[in-house]
Amino acid sequence: MPIAQKTDLDDNAIDRIIEMAWEDRTPFDAIKFQFGLSEADVKALMKKELKFSSYKLWRKRVENCKTKHTAKRNDGINRFKCKLQRAISNNKISKR
Repeated sequence: MPIAQKTDLDDNAIDRIIEMAWEDRTPFDAIKFQFGLSEADVKALMKKELKFSSYKLWRKRVENCKTKHTAKRNDGINRFKCKLQRAISNNKISKR
């Protein structure tokens, strides 16, 4: 489904998707799992929401990042989130 048809994304969800897309360790599969957006949808969202120069920097970074694509990741990494996170939707570090 094209990003233009995704009307259920509020500003908070868009901000979280952009944050997850910028994070090197968060794969596109995690974004798809949480928000239902494919890699192409995330790219379209980023292009729409970011300044063009920021989008170009992000695309260059993503192309060179092996952890963004699950197929390129090290086999030892089999989780979407840090083990210190409480819940992926809240993204808060638990108290120690």
